Amino acid sequence: MAKVKFLFKLKHYIYSGLREIFVYHHNSLEFRAKMFALIIAANENPQECEYILVHKAGMLIYKDEERVDLLVLTTKEYVQKVHQSNGLNIDGLVEDIQKELKQLPRYAQKIDIDLLHPIVECCIDEDTSSYQLRMLEFLQKIKEDYSEENG
Repeated sequence: MAKVKFLFKLKHYIYSGLREIFVYHHNSLEFRAKMFALIIAANENPQECEYILVHKAGMLIYKDEERVDLLVLTTKEYVQKVHQSNGLNIDGLVEDIQKELKQLPRYAQKIDIDLLHPIVECCIDEDTSSYQLRMLEFLQKIKEDYSEENG
């Protein structure tokens, strides 16, 4: 079991460090990971439920287990950075998402509220769920704004 964990961590380390080289369309994957992380990081104590839903959503998007695993790992990285105050916070994620949409407005198509919304149901705290719902409304609004500009 320890060997499997070590190999998983090694693979994760290599993917994290060299994502730009190894991952086709890594920017697109990171954009999606930031959206998932935005919703998940609003919950101070996310559980496995959230990441199971990211995995399910990833399978609907990519239909490729390795790419989905990378989406989950990248999402976890962003959530961890926010929770550990490691140079990123929720406002920073929002700014990153907005900046990327300004640079690549076609990314608005990647905002899928139907895939993000189930994450809210993992949280049992009403205040946190309400905060997550406001974030979903924000994402829906910027999706509409950028879709209108390009439509």
